[in-house]
Amino acid sequence: MEKYMPILAIFFDAIIGDPRSKLHPVVLIGNLVGLIESKLLMPNYPSIKKKYLGLLLVLLVLSTTYSAVWLIIYFLETIHPYAAFIGSAILLSFTISPRSLAEAGEEIRRYLVQKNLEQARYKVGWIVGRDTKKLDVSEVTRATVETIAENIVDGIISPLFYFAIGGVPLAFLYRAVNTMDSMVGYKNEKYLDFGMAAARTDDLFNFIPARITAMLIIISAFLLRYDAKNSLYSIKRDAHKHPSPNSGYAEAGVAGALGVRLGGLNYYGGVESFRAYMGESRNNLSPVHIRQTVYIMGLVTGLFAVAILLINLSF
Repeated sequence: MEKYMPILAIFFDAIIGDPRSKLHPVVLIGNLVGLIESKLLMPNYPSIKKKYLGLLLVLLVLSTTYSAVWLIIYFLETIHPYAAFIGSAILLSFTISPRSLAEAGEEIRRYLVQKNLEQARYKVGWIVGRDTKKLDVSEVTRATVETIAENIVDGIISPLFYFAIGGVPLAFLYRAVNTMDSMVGYKNEKYLDFGMAAARTDDLFNFIPARITAMLIIISAFLLRYDAKNSLYSIKRDAHKHPSPNSGYAEAGVAGALGVRLGGLNYYGGVESFRAYMGESRNNLSPVHIRQTVYIMGLVTGLFAVAILLINLSF
């Protein structure tokens, strides 16, 4: 039955979505990270001590998360195998986020189409870290497309990849890695040293899934009759330009498929930050590209779930 779990998890995500609850497993992981950080990190600690304590944070969070999920599934197995199967599928659905990404993208697209730029700026501010108050339609679109593209890896392919090789506990271990990176993996004064282990761990865990995602984006572009050839070209030319060793693969792939240019000048707290360009500006960025990115995300999700199923059925 476990062979069908990724497809069932995607189904549960489509039905349940990402419930906003203090008891959501990812929220609990975030609370755990915050609690341990508050006990370990002190501003006056020397650099080397912060690095070691950051490594300790990673070890504590990962071991706690993996053990907790393993125990939950073990408990469900003592009740009934079907309880374990359904419960595990629901848990796995909490590690992926295709529905929430699609809903966020569609809501922003709808506000842009309605020419409600102020609300579109406000909503895109929920999913990006950059300043959004002065963004025009093109820049709101770019921010949304970049975020959805990047999260194809973090929010879908990586958790399913680690499920495929290690079950639901390993999928949650990945989710803990990604949550830590989003909380402490910043190159600022506070987290440069303490968050180094979390950031490097996230880079390592996403290395293979990012490249799988790139291949699936090219295939999806072909099936959707976008520009698959240009998607491949953009990945080869631009992916390595991204500051992340992994995020550029999805962003460059989507940019090439849609014939748009991503990257450019962003502002964070009023401070300029230039992100290398991905793709070429054959088409002006417009709200339709948000929907097209969601289509790519959905097809990539389906293709990977089917690939896992076929591999499992062959063994």
